[in-house]
Amino acid sequence: MTAVELPTTDTRPGRVEVHGVHKSYAGVEVLHGVDLVVEPGTVTVVLGPSGSGKSTLLRSINHLEKVDRGFVALDGELVGYRRKPHRGRERLHELQEKEVLRQRTRFGFVFQSFNLFPHLTALDNVVEAPVSAQGRGRREVEAEARELLARVGLAGREGAYPRQLSGGQQQRVAIARALAMRPAVLLFDEPTSALDPELVGEVLAVMEDLARSGTTMIVVTHEIGFAREVADQVVFMDEGRVVEQGPPEQVIDAPQHDRTRAFLARVL
Repeated sequence: MTAVELPTTDTRPGRVEVHGVHKSYAGVEVLHGVDLVVEPGTVTVVLGPSGSGKSTLLRSINHLEKVDRGFVALDGELVGYRRKPHRGRERLHELQEKEVLRQRTRFGFVFQSFNLFPHLTALDNVVEAPVSAQGRGRREVEAEARELLARVGLAGREGAYPRQLSGGQQQRVAIARALAMRPAVLLFDEPTSALDPELVGEVLAVMEDLARSGTTMIVVTHEIGFAREVADQVVFMDEGRVVEQGPPEQVIDAPQHDRTRAFLARVL
């Protein structure tokens, strides 16, 4: 499989800043003041037990979830909000949905359950969003989509429908679809958790190629080997808090916190 290259983008690679983010559901706080910085061109892997807030954090980054307090910024621009003066102080006001959707196109999101349109072919699944959400010409997007599908190892399967593809192939279509938006940042929410074990490697191989190409990535996963080999930064979360973060050789191989050590002892 050849290295995956991002299409040329009009925006520079994204710097993500998460500052003091809180999020509650029905009065239960699931994120407790999370802070995180992701530098352009780096890979951040978020580890932690189920229910630790990993997916909520990921969905808060591109405003699929509205934060209760704190903020997320991409290249210095608040995501989902703008600051407005109010009685001598600045307050955050939520953007209109049109503006939120514009911002969201700078994030590519790969879900654990693929989320492909079952009535569309692989090619049309990749083409749909750039044409409808970004207003790009179909001919240009279709040529780019064919190239992206080839780069994720699916040349010749452009006309296949999701039901005709394996889980690993469907997830690779989903990755091509995310790349077709020319995002500044790719977000992955447990992209291999719904796959049979023998299909995991083909998806991780595509993600490793993306990392080598300098794509900014934030990956929620339980794949410790991927984190150790590919991540620039590993973040361990528990009970809605960042317990420990640093390079993989620190967090995975020499964790400082008892909770991190206990988690890794169970999964390694």
